[in-house]
Amino acid sequence: MKPNPVTVFFVPVLLVSTLFLSTLGHAAAPDDWSRPFPGHRVIGNLYAVGSYDLSVFLITSDDGHILINTGLEESTAMIRNNIESLGFEFEDVKILLCMQAHWDHAAALAEIKSITGAELWATPHDDRILADGGFTDPHFGGKETFKPVAVDRIIRAGDLIELGGNELTVYEHGGHTEGSSSYSMQVAENDRVYDVVIANMGTINSGKQLVVDPTYPGVAEDFAETFAQQKAMTVDVWVAAHGSQYRLHEKYQPGDPYSPDTFVDPEGFYAEVERLEQLYLQQVAEEYGESVTP
Repeated sequence: MKPNPVTVFFVPVLLVSTLFLSTLGHAAAPDDWSRPFPGHRVIGNLYAVGSYDLSVFLITSDDGHILINTGLEESTAMIRNNIESLGFEFEDVKILLCMQAHWDHAAALAEIKSITGAELWATPHDDRILADGGFTDPHFGGKETFKPVAVDRIIRAGDLIELGGNELTVYEHGGHTEGSSSYSMQVAENDRVYDVVIANMGTINSGKQLVVDPTYPGVAEDFAETFAQQKAMTVDVWVAAHGSQYRLHEKYQPGDPYSPDTFVDPEGFYAEVERLEQLYLQQVAEEYGESVTP
């Protein structure tokens, strides 16, 4: 059924395409995806340990650590170096999570799981894609794009991931992939409690269809629900699957002294969700052949 007409405001930003695999292959990965970047503390016991643009996050505890995302296949050594530079042990990772089952975020999962013995937890729709190395991905599938890796536990919206006093709430924020996930936690510092969100943003890969021959059934509804949920979230600090998405390099420079307020940016989060939603609405209208209000 065709949705009710909407007014769509043009935003002069290209639709985000974080994958070029469908046409150019792995060699087309931007340099910033493998470019090293120093590990650093985001807030509390949340650390960034990924590359210049591909985010990998470490949540630490005395009982072991949670690692979210892995970057490219060759990223294991860089992630290890960043973790150890912060004073933690790579082999103490106990739980692996992935915000989206695309090769630029999942390709080193199998290796890191083998080295650390950590369990991989994932949402139901990302489970099958991780298990077959991306073969059944509805957008970029048809061939294996990363080493298959077995999921040990299925997680769903509303679940709590608990380890060493940490409590992460799971969100299923589908659209970018069927099983895209976000996580929230609270951090107490300086007599203040910060609401922290590790957000999978609703970006639309180039070539993805939403309503006319949709890339997968329900993709448009998934995006709409993701935007609605994210606009309703309580956010002080937020990070995302790409440093560029949360303006990492505007907020932090290597060597900056730690402050829990460095990444406090609720206005930026809500503005980015609104921007992506307008791009979504623009594409829906264009697929239906409707005029777009500039």
